[in-house]
Amino acid sequence: MAVMMGCQGRDKTPTITEKKCPKCGHLIEMFSTDTEVKCENCGFVVYNDALSCVQWCAYAKQCVGEEAYEQLMAVAKKQKERREAEESK
Repeated sequence: MAVMMGCQGRDKTPTITEKKCPKCGHLIEMFSTDTEVKCENCGFVVYNDALSCVQWCAYAKQCVGEEAYEQLMAVAKKQKERREAEESK
């Protein structure tokens, strides 16, 4: 069985979106290839929501490459730790 070339759920060309900073409300531009972006206004770090497929896809490392995979998994770990800390309060 041949593996499909590239992720079928991801655009081939990077896209840009605007997110509202959850801390100050400032608009933040984020490319689909960014793992995290710091708000220019207050410094709050906003993470890319597209991380989810990297966390579960068996081909994620092949798809995004070793370096990007490690960065995305580190971000996912930080998000999990932050969520757990907030839930324990």
